[in-house]
Order: sequence, then structure tokens, then C-alpha cells
Amino acid sequence: MNRVVHPIEVESYRRLRARLDTSHFPPLTRAVVERVIHSAADLEYATDLVMDEGSLERAHAALHSGAPVVTDVEMVAAGITRRETVCRLKDAKSGPGLTRSAHAIRLAHEQVGPGAIWVIGNAPTALEELLTLDAAPALVIGLPVGFVGAVESKAALRGSGLPAVSNVSEKGGSAVASAALNALLYHPTHPSEETS
Repeated sequence: MNRVVHPIEVESYRRLRARLDTSHFPPLTRAVVERVIHSAADLEYATDLVMDEGSLERAHAALHSGAPVVTDVEMVAAGITRRETVCRLKDAKSGPGLTRSAHAIRLAHEQVGPGAIWVIGNAPTALEELLTLDAAPALVIGLPVGFVGAVESKAALRGSGLPAVSNVSEKGGSAVASAALNALLYHPTHPSEETS
């Protein structure tokens, strides 16, 4: 299942690497950092992102073994190009003390159970809700964007001990969250398949 890489993407990565040395990162960390930077044209993500190579290796294996992928919003799902995803936002309802995004996470958890990969790029309340559940995730990509709750929810994710990709600042969003997941999808399962 080789991915055809467009010449524009090849040139974009060449320019990115000319401006930022990513060679010191371990393979999967480098893949995530570069794809997030590529999606946002923001070199600051190189020092803003927080992840652990061992967690990425286990998540990569789970993803390529068919682990379900859950997103908080359809925008994140739309950016994930090579995998079906679960997004329950259309079915969710807000209530007292519960945002629609948080309810969608509850519904998705009921559907997929443990071992899923969760990709949250929009709603801090979705990430906060996930942290209250016994989700036993393979990975949480927690990159919600915003001035209210985003920094705090990502700090709580890092403090939870769950395997995660997050960042320290208010930055984030659907494009970077889906890019982080795509980095793991596109990364070869065997070193001999390495292309970029």
C-alpha cells in the first residue's frame, strides 16, 4: 500500500528540512513533527510538541493492526485520508455540565471500547471528557486549539500518563491533529519501505 507522494509535497519537505534540522528526532517522532509543521507551515511546533517514541511505536503497531480511530469533529476526520474514522458529534447533545463535544466522546467510547486511537483537534472539552473515561487508548493525539481550556486540557493529558501526542501552547487544530495521525499512517511498517 505505497502512497504516491506529490512533487509539491516532496519540495515542501525539502524546504522544511533546509530551514529546520529534524535529523536528531527518532523516526516516528520526526515523522509527526515534520508532518505537523508541514500542515501548519509553523516551525515552532518542533519545540512545542510533546511525545514519546515508545508510545508512538506501540500506537503505530496498533494503527496498522486495525485499531479504531476516533475523532472529535468531522474536520479532523476529513483530514485523515487513509482510514475510516468514528466521529459521533452528529449524534451528540449538550446538557447541563456537558458540551456536545464531550457527549460525542462518551458515545464514541461506548462504540469502540478500549485500544482506540483518539484524535482531538478542536474541542478541549472533548479531551477533558476522554480523560474521565476508562478508555485505555492506544494513543491520544490531543491538539485542541484555543484560548479557553486548550492549554489546560493538554497539560492534563500529559499529566494523565496516557500515551499521547500533545503540545504546550494554545496552538493546535483539526489540520495538525489529523496530520499527526497521518504521520503514523504514512510511516512504513518496515524500515525497507522508508521513502521520505
